[in-house]
Amino acid sequence: MRQSLLASKTLKETPKDADNISAALLLRGGFMDKLASGIYSYLPLGLRVLRKIETIIRDEMNAIGGQEVLLPVLHPIENWKTTGRDEMDVLYHIKAGSGKDFVLGATHEEIISPLAKKLIFSYRDLPLYLYQIQNKFRDEPRAKAGLLRGREFLMKDLYSFHANQEDLDEYYKKVTEAYFNIFNRIGLGRETFLTYASGGSFSKYSHEFQTACESGEDTIYFCNKCRVAVNKEIIEEQKICPECGGSELETKKSIEVGNIFKLGTKFSVPFDLNYLDEKGGKKDVVMGCYGIGPSRALGTIVELYHDERGIIWPESIAPFTTHLIALGESEDVRAKAEDIYKELVAKGIDVLFDDRDEMAGIKFADSDLLGIPYRVIVSEKALKENGVGLKKRSEKEEIIVSFDEVISKVK
Repeated sequence: MRQSLLASKTLKETPKDADNISAALLLRGGFMDKLASGIYSYLPLGLRVLRKIETIIRDEMNAIGGQEVLLPVLHPIENWKTTGRDEMDVLYHIKAGSGKDFVLGATHEEIISPLAKKLIFSYRDLPLYLYQIQNKFRDEPRAKAGLLRGREFLMKDLYSFHANQEDLDEYYKKVTEAYFNIFNRIGLGRETFLTYASGGSFSKYSHEFQTACESGEDTIYFCNKCRVAVNKEIIEEQKICPECGGSELETKKSIEVGNIFKLGTKFSVPFDLNYLDEKGGKKDVVMGCYGIGPSRALGTIVELYHDERGIIWPESIAPFTTHLIALGESEDVRAKAEDIYKELVAKGIDVLFDDRDEMAGIKFADSDLLGIPYRVIVSEKALKENGVGLKKRSEKEEIIVSFDEVISKVK
């Protein structure tokens, strides 16, 4: 991609209404644009990051038997009345011209359960695992912190359907492992912990995946021995580690990036979602649900990976792996940069080529802000040494290397 053609502009100043680090850097870097409080447009750079996160999530969901679907955002109010959740404070209500009432999807239990009823008839149809990556809409009274608390946001929700509790328990473990695989692959694994939380009406406990971060608005109590944590909301009843029984729990600020619930029959009973067992008896389907917010994960990654100059993307989800920069107006430099760009593209390397007619200082400042993992600099100085400059965004020093060395390092 040529930067001169990129539908994105960097900002020198932080927007006044950017109330956290990730919002400030994503807006300044031209990764997204703010339409209203809690509502953002993804520009090409931001969408590339988001799609890479989604791809990793799909890999891991498919690996545990998930089948992807895409459910409607517009829901008939009758589905929500069936479960008694039609008066939830966060719902956006819509009245159609015909007078029929709808809500925008804040979650999808009310849609997936009646769908599953059309797919599940006997024990032979179980277990079944369906997931989607879809927008959610919640009338959040405190929309803030950029992508961390929005009114419209992206969510991956997986729903599992089982013949009994034991089968759900086994799958719950598989999903937990898959979630850690996801967080490891997108760069959050080291700081993300399985966290015991209130199960609400579902079960005694549910589990959250909380990423330790000083700018987080949640508080967890973390066990260094077991690497599990307890959410602040249940610390009064669970003052010791739920895994090892230890009492020396460390307090950490955190951001919730995922959660998993054992729903049981809470959403199968209202929709008569049942099956015939081996003896012909009718039994209720047992359900689980598992959420990850790709957009919230994106914001959390920026909260963790940045410095005073800008973002430092993990290689697995960076918008591009390489930022090629041509310095100066020399014909030799420009010709060499063009040749290198074409060869990088031919070798399948994801490259952003800064071919703009800008001063070196502006190009370097923008490169730091965008946070692309590798910077390749074509300059007269480097050409005299028969090489190009190479610098990792996470490191301070630039070195002169041959073009072959560039290929081996950035591929």
